[in-house]
Amino acid sequence: MSELVPIPLPLLWRRASLEYRREGKIFDLPQTKFYRGIAGLDLSVDFHGHRASTPLGPAAGPHGQLAQNIVLSWLGGSRIIELKTIQTLDELQIPRPCIDATNVGYNVEWSQELSLDQSLREYVGASMFLEILKASHLLGDGIPSDTVFDMSVGYNLEGLRSPRVRAWIQSMKNAAAIIDELRAGLPAEYRDLPFPTSISDTVSLSTFHGCPAGEIEGIATYLLAEMGCHVCIKMNPTLLGRAETAHLLHDVLGYREIQLSPEAFKSDLQFDEAVDLIPRLQRIARANGKSLSVKFSNTLVVKNHKRVLEGELMYMSGAPLHVLALNLVQKFRERLKSPVPTSFSGGLDAHNIADTLALNLIPVTTCTDLLRPGGYGRIIRYLENLGARMQDLGVTNIPDYLAHFAGQEAELVAQATANPRYSWERNHGVPRKIGSRLWLYDCINCDKCIPVCPNDANFAYETGTEFIPYDNFELFPDRIRRIPGGVLRLVKSQQLASFADACNECGNCDVFCPETGGPFMEKPRFFGSLESYQKHAGRNGFYVDWSAQPTIHGTIDGESYILTPNPVTGIAIFETKDAEVAMRLSDNEALSWKPYPHPVGQVGNLRRVVNPPSDKDETQPEATVDDRQPAPQQLHLLPYLKLKLLLESISDPRHVHFANVAGLQEVTIGNEESAL
Repeated sequence: MSELVPIPLPLLWRRASLEYRREGKIFDLPQTKFYRGIAGLDLSVDFHGHRASTPLGPAAGPHGQLAQNIVLSWLGGSRIIELKTIQTLDELQIPRPCIDATNVGYNVEWSQELSLDQSLREYVGASMFLEILKASHLLGDGIPSDTVFDMSVGYNLEGLRSPRVRAWIQSMKNAAAIIDELRAGLPAEYRDLPFPTSISDTVSLSTFHGCPAGEIEGIATYLLAEMGCHVCIKMNPTLLGRAETAHLLHDVLGYREIQLSPEAFKSDLQFDEAVDLIPRLQRIARANGKSLSVKFSNTLVVKNHKRVLEGELMYMSGAPLHVLALNLVQKFRERLKSPVPTSFSGGLDAHNIADTLALNLIPVTTCTDLLRPGGYGRIIRYLENLGARMQDLGVTNIPDYLAHFAGQEAELVAQATANPRYSWERNHGVPRKIGSRLWLYDCINCDKCIPVCPNDANFAYETGTEFIPYDNFELFPDRIRRIPGGVLRLVKSQQLASFADACNECGNCDVFCPETGGPFMEKPRFFGSLESYQKHAGRNGFYVDWSAQPTIHGTIDGESYILTPNPVTGIAIFETKDAEVAMRLSDNEALSWKPYPHPVGQVGNLRRVVNPPSDKDETQPEATVDDRQPAPQQLHLLPYLKLKLLLESISDPRHVHFANVAGLQEVTIGNEESAL
């Protein structure tokens, strides 16, 4: 299983700037999906005293973990970014796959997959990236850009009081040291930008299932009084109570296959406890000059009836959670004597953002919907639809929009509960599979796997259609002989691959791929370093060393190879576990070889074999290469051709992605900037 490896900030910026100038995209998101504001409308809101240009953002989850994810969320229009939840345990072994967004939405992940130090640098780096983006004027001027980064932390007081987490929060409040460290590798024109050192002073507290009321109160008090943070407490949907949850889920919405966990309703914070707790914490917040809010809701813990994911329990999101969370908001507000700022997460999408926001729920955050085809490209429709509703009502800002719906809370909630779009009938279908199986190259080119990846790990490259007949070779101690081979045939010009360092094998691309096998497993998996390639290649993996002589390392069906082409000499060195072979690039002819007793990667000196004039299908030696081998070795040419084709195609400077950006060089041709 591969593991996430953060991509250095300079490479992220290098890719973004090249990709935008050459292809009109950033991290595969086309500029037509960038949010640039809506003329005549002000969508800005206040969150814990900070101004954000829109009320929308990703919920704490896969879309707020890596720097490129955060940037993609921002490009779509998110301006309140709830970062992936961190905790003191930062070496978790999360099952794979961990996401099943087939219809409803289930997961078995809960907090960051990176170390605390890595998470800190990803969040700080993302903040710096946005400042560089603004300073570069790459996207033009006038884009509403006020952004709030919201920390998400869990899960108990002991962990949060630990020196490591305490230092982590302090570094988010004052990241000067990290910024100075990261700015050193930036291009000179951005190195000395006045990057804001306060990344975040707001915390959304994730109270994991089973956390008692006293523990929650202790954590919130600690964050407010000792750490000096504004706090939002994320509430669990179990506050509705088992009977009401079952009624809504089974009887009203029809999700009878979803089995509730009785233990969760017993051990979670109880409704009466929550109603008593919030006013006390509000007083503590005010006494410390901070603000307190609540969020509805966390995911719902349910029994694992599908067995797609591992474990006895999983966490439900999506359409049914939307109805549960809205009903919980209404119930909570009816019981709470004094109002409390409230935000929302649960089944949010472009079709219900306007109604949800009308309940004075700020911010509204989304996750499951962004895991569906279109990915981050879906975000802009949220804001376009909200803007259209505001224009229909003749209002130009969010406060006036909210005022229009004052007192209508019950009627909006009732409409959502009765709306068939949230029912089992509308949400039990599964993505269609067509029966064919993926392999290294051709697929149906639906491109769904690219946007559904939260990390932008999947990418497209071009090979052209290919029909390459080839021979295999027998390698004798004193000669090389051709033997029958086959044909490498590619019928599609566009191919797909995965950048393994950005892939955590969550399985989401496999869910929506019409073919079987999983793009993250069957398509070429490129790694960003030799170390990660050697550690995680498994049966399929590649690494390109972009030094003076580009070299591709490849593992195909569990066998490792190395190919180093030299376009100047027209010769490539092809290394297998048994031999080093000199190949002529123009016609894929094996010219010379030597046995390979040492580990692959330690290339020795080759002795030249000259083609004899007597037989076009056979080569004769000038001298014996190694007369200790009585039997010929088999040289199967297909791995060589695959490596050669992969290196040639991903080196194409017309397309910029994580697998080739380290090898691209910027040059100026006239007034145009290009990449080689």
